[in-house]
Formats: sequence, structure tokens, C-alpha cells
Amino acid sequence: MTTKVNERALVLEMLLAVNEEGQYSHLVLRDVLDKYQYLGKQERAFLTRLMEGTLERQLTLDYVIDQFSKTRVKKMKPLIRNLMRMSVYQIMYMDSVPDSAVCNEAVKLARKRGFSGLSGFVNGVLRSVARGWREVRFPNLSVTYSMPEWIVDIWTENYGEEKTRQILEGLTAENRLTIRTNLSAVTPEGLVNKLKSEGVTVHAVPEMPYAFEISGLDYLAGLKSFKEGLFYVQDVSSMLVAETAAPKKNDYVIDVCAAPGGKSTHMAELLQGSGMVEARDLTEYKVDLIRENIARHGLSNMKAVQMDATVDDPDSHQKADVLVCDLPCSGLGVMGKKTDIRYKMTKEKAAELAKLQRQILSVVWDYVRPGGTLVYSTCTIHRSENEDNTAWFLKEHPEFSLEFQRQIFPGEAGSDGFFLAKLVRSK
Repeated sequence: MTTKVNERALVLEMLLAVNEEGQYSHLVLRDVLDKYQYLGKQERAFLTRLMEGTLERQLTLDYVIDQFSKTRVKKMKPLIRNLMRMSVYQIMYMDSVPDSAVCNEAVKLARKRGFSGLSGFVNGVLRSVARGWREVRFPNLSVTYSMPEWIVDIWTENYGEEKTRQILEGLTAENRLTIRTNLSAVTPEGLVNKLKSEGVTVHAVPEMPYAFEISGLDYLAGLKSFKEGLFYVQDVSSMLVAETAAPKKNDYVIDVCAAPGGKSTHMAELLQGSGMVEARDLTEYKVDLIRENIARHGLSNMKAVQMDATVDDPDSHQKADVLVCDLPCSGLGVMGKKTDIRYKMTKEKAAELAKLQRQILSVVWDYVRPGGTLVYSTCTIHRSENEDNTAWFLKEHPEFSLEFQRQIFPGEAGSDGFFLAKLVRSK
């Protein structure tokens, strides 16, 4: 007999782990879904939406709560603060949940967690919010879209207010789950048939004949097709890295920051068993993730290597036909899926990452043979890390020419925000 699980209690624990302990939201959610995989589809969907939605709308929720509470959100006890946020999210954004049920469940949770003395406060504020939140007017884009002001300011300066609003809208759109066919194991048609036989709804991605959007599944790791390595979960914009690199038969590919290996496995598959993809990363943990994907996809022309991209490797000089530099970045393009990035990232951290990107590029550029290709990419929307770094690199290394660069914004073709630059070495 399965023990009844309180989904709201689980969400509260996840929010505390993310907001108070600094853990990463997507990892916390994954661990909980793994642990409670016996939950029904409806229960899993509820706790996923409540957890991700509360984080995504956190600045907005805090603003609303502060309009009705004498104690500001920042001054509340951590458990009460996160309980109020998830409760107000249900009131504002989950029409299927009655306001009375939200208030009652919040009071129960407060008492159960040892805060009986604050149960009246929780009940009073939530009922006030339920009555009056529709009258609250938001002062700016930051509060309206729950995005830190420094990010809104940078985008407004770079792209203007209307484009910034479109970016923010794109980040709040419903996430698509996209997959890439493992072409070394199955045809796209064969994968579609396999998925449909497992009860999965499959839609084609127009720009990628081997990519699909899937839905209707209960649990990803429960699919036999996933366990057999017939597909890789990957955003369409991320798939464009291998498409842009376009490795040719027998090419030697080096991916300097490869974990968990999505782009590298893609290139190994495009090589159709020829050549070699050397997927590198800094730590043994990350390299193990790459090895797991190599094994799951059954790739013989790919290997994982532990190596620091900031340290020169003389043996790699002019070795790569294709060099992939998908470098650590601020992640502002994937905030729709990794909602807590907006609160963990700062303007100062983004500037440091831009410097790190230049440091790595300064080391690895000579790994590209004459006539070879360097693909520089990030999953962010930040000119300092993207266009500015590309311009800097071309100035420092005139032996490279820019074939093209592209900033992809969230929601374009249903994808994450992403940046790509393809550079070719002449000598």
C-alpha cells in the first residue's frame, strides 16, 4: 500500500532547498520526481507546476504579498516566506484550486511544521490577497515579469523595451519537451512509432527532421525508448550547435566543455561512425555524465576526457577539424526551464563569466587546424558574453573569419535563448 503524499509539503521542501540552501531548482525537482515516481501523472504535474511557477513568479509574488502584509516578505521566517509564496501562486495562477482550499492547506502546513502561532497571520494575509490581488498594479517590467531589474535594464538598453517585453513573454511560455533521434540506433520514423506504442504524443519539429516535441508521457525515465538510448532530450537551439559545426566524414572534433554530452553525441551521430569526437570537461563527475551518455547511445567514435579548458594542451594544437566552445555562461536564455537562475545570477557574476569565456578562447583557439571550424556558443542573452566576445576574438585572432553569428531569443521556433557564432580558420 502506497503512503499518501502531501504534494504541497513536498513543494515547500523544494522551495526551501532552492531559496534558503542555494540548491539548483531543476536538480531538486528531478530528485523529488525520481523518489516519488509512483505518484500519478496529475500529482506529478501539480507539484512540478507549483514548484516551478512559484520560483518563476517569485518577485511578482513578493510584491503582491507586501501589499497585504504588515511584515514584509524579506523579514518573514524562511518557512513562512516560502509557504506564503507558493500559496499566493496558487491563488493568482492556478484557477483549478479554490482559494479557500489554498488558505486551509497553508494553515495546516504552518501548524504541522511548528508554526501554530503564525497560523492566524498566514490565514489572514492569504484571505486578504485572495480578495484583493486583482486590484494590485505592477510598477515596472521587473515586477510584472518577475525579472531582476539589472537584467531588464541590460535588455532594454540592448534591444529596446518592446523587444525586452517579447523576451520576457518568451521566458514565461509553456516549456516544450524536445528530443533528438539517436540516428546511430533508429530512424526518425522508427522512433516515432516506438514512442506512439508507449502512449507518447509526438509532434514534428519543422526545422529538424530528426527532432520531435513529445508530451503525454508520465515519466521520462520510465520509457523503454529512453532507456535504450533511442533519443536524447535536447532543446532545438542546442541542436543547432552540431548543425552549425557540420562535421564531415572522418573529422576530429574537440568539445572543450562538453558535459553532459548532448552536443558531442549529436556530432558523433552526424559522423555516422567515422572520425572521433573528444568530449572534455573539468571534473570527474562531469566526465562520468558524458561516459554514461556515450554508453547509453552506443557510440564507438566518441570518448570522454577530463581536462581543464583554461590550461593549454600542446598535444591538441591544430588537431581539431571542428572545435566546439559551448562555454560556461550566465544562462539568461534558459531561465524558462531553470527558473532560479534569475535570482542566483548577478551582474558581477555575468561579467566574470565573460572574462572566463575570453580566457578559455585564448587557450583553445590553436586547437583548430587551418581550414577548420570553431563554433562558439552560449545559452544566454547578454551582448558582453556573445557579440562582444566574438568581436574581441576576431580582433585578437585575425586568422579567423566570421561565417555567421545568431542570437536566438526565447520562444523563437519554441526554443530557449541561445547564441551561436561560426568562425573559420584560414591559416
